[in-house]
Amino acid sequence: MPGAAAVSFFRQRLTAHRHYWRSSAIGSVLEPVLFLAAMGLTLGTLVDRGPGVPGGAGYLAFLAPGLLVAAAMQTATGESSYPVLGAIKWDRVYEAVLATPARAVDLLAGHLLYVGFRVTTSATAFLVVLLLFGAAQSPLVVLAVPVALLTGLAFAAPVTAMAARLEEDAAFAALQRFLVVPLFLFSGTFFPVSQLPAALEWFAYATPLWHGVTLARELALGTVDGGSALLHLGYLLAWTAAWAALAARALQRRLVR
Repeated sequence: MPGAAAVSFFRQRLTAHRHYWRSSAIGSVLEPVLFLAAMGLTLGTLVDRGPGVPGGAGYLAFLAPGLLVAAAMQTATGESSYPVLGAIKWDRVYEAVLATPARAVDLLAGHLLYVGFRVTTSATAFLVVLLLFGAAQSPLVVLAVPVALLTGLAFAAPVTAMAARLEEDAAFAALQRFLVVPLFLFSGTFFPVSQLPAALEWFAYATPLWHGVTLARELALGTVDGGSALLHLGYLLAWTAAWAALAARALQRRLVR
């Protein structure tokens, strides 16, 4: 469980978030909803007239849970890149926090709590829209929110570790261009990864986004299997734990002298 210092830092982040939550909602909620409307209600009709997607589900029902989890990845990545480097180098918020009895691991825990809050609230809002669109075929779709939370943390931890090692922010543009966007497009959000070339297909299987998208989709469609669910959850938990340990070490080395 997070300690008192981690919770205090989390509350500080929440206080700051109150001043810009409206603008952050545009990227984390409105953009995925527009994707859902544009792809699910227009392109989706063409897909459904053709061979459709595996399992016989409509394209809207196939797409919606994938977008929910992919949006969690983007929110978590955004909150763990520039804000973390800024708190280390420019604003020096982390130095101020470490002037208290807080430790580097408390910073990380508080940061991940905040990312979890952002992902959960955004995913819940998107879930409401998903239900209004009639894009769920099972009441288990509500469990897609904790899946999105875990997927978001699986990206927040490594991006935080990366940000803690950087001196300049140029690498974040490359991160978005060469990792986040390709994962968004080719990790099963819009079409099954089985349609990719074999090498890219196996790469997709190794990414946390594919595991999150697949599990959320199975929950939304009511096709979830206990064994596969445990596999996806275990992968996401192990990935998050490993990278969180590396992120804590990176923050310790960067900030504690």
